[in-house]
Amino acid sequence: MNSADDERAIRELVQNWFSASQRGDTDTVLSLMTDDVVFMVPGQEPFGKRAFAQASAGMKSVRMEGSYDIREVQVMGDWAYLRNFIELTVTPPGGEAVHRSGYTLTLLRREADGNWRLCRDANLLAGSAPAAPKDTE
Repeated sequence: MNSADDERAIRELVQNWFSASQRGDTDTVLSLMTDDVVFMVPGQEPFGKRAFAQASAGMKSVRMEGSYDIREVQVMGDWAYLRNFIELTVTPPGGEAVHRSGYTLTLLRREADGNWRLCRDANLLAGSAPAAPKDTE
């Protein structure tokens, strides 16, 4: 696979993750991460795949809508990172919609089967905020 193919595969992974999350398809989301994945979010200790699955199970009836804008993808052999801006609206059944937006910095690893998977994710989404500028350079 060349660099352009790798970047395309990584962008497809993000699309699959986002679509599966909106459908509540936890099994698909779990298949897109490594077994040793680590998530970092503000106010919590880092957590892994099992904790992610448990939290997702409790959100089956939550409606999620949003968008993402991949700002940067860099591939270095079997490792890659991406910088992404996400806007989400999460609505629990009968509850108020919660709007969140912000950046993520994600490390991905190409696994033995040739597929890219998310292995580390720093999620900086926060409550309602103004839209981010299109470029940070």
